[in-house]
Amino acid sequence: MGSGALFIAVFLACVVEAVEALTIVLAAGTSRDWRSAIMGVLAGVVALALIVAALGPALTAVPLEALRLVVGGLLLIFGLQWLRKAILRASGLKALHDEEAIFRTQVAAASAAQADRRGVVRDWYAFTLSFKGVVLEGLEVAFIALTFGANQGDIPLAAFAAVAAVLIVAVVGIAVRAPLARVPENTMKMVVGVMLTSFGIFWAAEGAGAQWPGADAALLVVIPSVAVFALLLVVALRRRSTRSTGKGPLATRASR
Repeated sequence: MGSGALFIAVFLACVVEAVEALTIVLAAGTSRDWRSAIMGVLAGVVALALIVAALGPALTAVPLEALRLVVGGLLLIFGLQWLRKAILRASGLKALHDEEAIFRTQVAAASAAQADRRGVVRDWYAFTLSFKGVVLEGLEVAFIALTFGANQGDIPLAAFAAVAAVLIVAVVGIAVRAPLARVPENTMKMVVGVMLTSFGIFWAAEGAGAQWPGADAALLVVIPSVAVFALLLVVALRRRSTRSTGKGPLATRASR
């Protein structure tokens, strides 16, 4: 796996997570209090920095074979979850992910909550909403960056890709002050699901002692194979759904 492939894989996965975190923060800021929302973001970033500072050195100390087995298994589980949802959405059996709908739901919930000042935080609800959004989505960003970087022996490049993705999404979000609904998030989730699943298969097999023909070049076969299999599932599920209902796939959009 070259440096370019590492950067692209981490960047795309982190863009998806950053878009979801941005939607939560925008909802907290626009419907409640921007100062409290920004304080929540900063607190979340500090918490994530402490977690990464603790986990980064620990991962580099683990033997490479054991690391690839464990991380490969985790990536496979993580990637299959993304891929399952992407396949269901593409086949029409699950409503598409819609950042605008999520934003409206978050704004409605935030607007209905009571104001609660705690210390220097003027709006505790806005603070905690932003904090939880940044930490939860940020943990996935950190997991992806650390696992990919540690497996390839290049945590700095993976971290750079993750930071670049977050900064780009943040700058665009601040500029437009609206959820990034035009980002092809459903398509990106399919691509990321395929990549995470493929790397999970590859690294878990290597960690278990398997030798891939052509070493890293085998990924050029594994990734397209997973993608083709996913697309075949989409076609098969679409046909089954059409036959069972007599109608086309779902046309609605939903939050998750």
